[in-house]
Amino acid sequence: MTKNTDIPYKIYLSEDEMPRSWYNVRADMPVKHDPMLNPATLEPVTKEDLEKVFCSAVVEQELNQTDRYIEIPEDIRNFYKMYRPSPLVRAYCLEKALDTPAEIYYKFEGNNTSGSHKLNSAAAQAYYAKQEGLTSLTTETGAGQWGTALSMACAFFGLDLTVFMVKVSSEQKPHRREVMRTYGAKVIPSPSDTTECGRAILKAHPGTGGSLGCAISEAVEVAVSTPNCRYGLGSVLDHVLLHQSVIGSESKIALDKYGVHPDIIIGCAGGGSNLGGLISPFMGEKLRGERDYRFIAVEPASCPSLTRGKYLYDFGDTGKITPLMKMYTLGCDFIPSANHAGGLRYHGMSAVVSKLYHDGYIEARSVEQTSVFKAAEMFARTEGILPAPESSHAIRAAIDEALKCKENGEKKAILFGLTGTGYFDMTAYKKFNDGEMSDYIPTDEEIEKSVAQLMPYNK
Repeated sequence: MTKNTDIPYKIYLSEDEMPRSWYNVRADMPVKHDPMLNPATLEPVTKEDLEKVFCSAVVEQELNQTDRYIEIPEDIRNFYKMYRPSPLVRAYCLEKALDTPAEIYYKFEGNNTSGSHKLNSAAAQAYYAKQEGLTSLTTETGAGQWGTALSMACAFFGLDLTVFMVKVSSEQKPHRREVMRTYGAKVIPSPSDTTECGRAILKAHPGTGGSLGCAISEAVEVAVSTPNCRYGLGSVLDHVLLHQSVIGSESKIALDKYGVHPDIIIGCAGGGSNLGGLISPFMGEKLRGERDYRFIAVEPASCPSLTRGKYLYDFGDTGKITPLMKMYTLGCDFIPSANHAGGLRYHGMSAVVSKLYHDGYIEARSVEQTSVFKAAEMFARTEGILPAPESSHAIRAAIDEALKCKENGEKKAILFGLTGTGYFDMTAYKKFNDGEMSDYIPTDEEIEKSVAQLMPYNK
C-alpha cells in the first residue's frame, strides 16, 4: 500500500499552538467511576478529607467531573515552555525495518531533564502548593522520573521536597537519586525505618525491595504529620491524568495539521498517568460519537493489574492509609517482582482508566520484560533514542500491531507514547545484553491471596 511520505520526521508546534486548557475526560464519560471512600466509614470522601493530604486547588480538580476544559494558569504555561511543545515523530526508520504498510508515530516526552512526561503534573502541583503558601511537599517515586520531575518543579517554585524512592529502584539507579539531590530533594529508599508504615512493612516483608504502594504510604504519613506540608502524587488520581492531557492535546493538534487520524493509540500502563494523558482527547471524541479509535494499554506481565487484577475497592498504598478507590487491582499487599520497569510496578490502576477498560473502551495486554527489551533494542537501533523500560512496553505493542498490518496488508496509523528515555536504566540494559534478564509472572495463588483481603471493603 502507498504510504503518505509528505509528513516530516518531526512535527513541531509553536508556543502559540500549545494547549491553553487541560481536557477533563470525565466530563464526557457517560458513566463516571465510583467515588473514593473513607476506609473508616465506607462513605465517599469529602473535600475536607482530601485537603488533609493534597493542595486545595488539586482537590477541586480531583472532584471536578463536569467541566470539560480547565484553564492552565499562565505561570504553569510559562514553565511548560521550557520543554513544550514536545515533538511528535514519524518513525520512518522503524517502519522501514519492519517493512510494514503501517504509519507509526510517537509522542516524545523525554526532552527534559526529568527524562519523562512526569514534569507536566509536577509543575502544576508545585505551582498550586506555592500559591497556597505551603513550604514543602512529599512524594514517592518508582523508576525515578516522577521524583526527578517534582524535584525540578519544587526547586523552580521554591519548595522543600522529600522523596521516598522504591528501594530496588534506588539500588538500580543511584544516578537518578543524585539528580534529585542536585535539585535539592531529600531522597529516602523505601520501605525505610523513618516512618511507622515503613517499619511495619519491613517487619512483614523482611528484605523487600519495596513497591510504589509502600513508598506512597511513607510519603503520605510524613505529609499529614508535617506542618505546612502536603503530598504530591505522580500518577493514578484524576487530577494527574488531567494535567497529562497536554500530551494527547498536542498530539492531536500535530496530527490534525497533516490530516492524520490514528487508528490505534497505545500507551504503557502502570498507574495510568501517561496512558490517560495520551488518550484523553481522542477518547473524548470516541465517547461523544465523533470518531472511533482502538486504545491499547500495555502492562508488565509481572504486575498485570488490568489483565489479571480484580475490579474492586482497594487502598492506593500498602500501609492502608489512603482512601479506597474502585480500580483494577492486584491487592495493595501485592509486592511486584523487582523487574526493570519501576514506573509500572504498582498494584492498581487509575480509576478513570479502570472504568474505561471495564466499560469496554480500552483493550489491555501484558508483556514479558525480555520481549519488551527486544523491542527497546530495535527502537534504539532504528530511531536513535534509548527508550525507558516503561515506554518500551508501548513500543512492543506498536511493533506487534505494525507486524499485523504487514501480515494482513492493512495500512493503519499507529500512535504511541514514548514517555521517556532510558539513560538511567543501564543496569537493566546490561542484564539484557548479558543474557541475564529473566521473566517473572505471578501465580494465580499469589494474586488471589492479596485480593482476598479486600473483601471486607467490597460487600
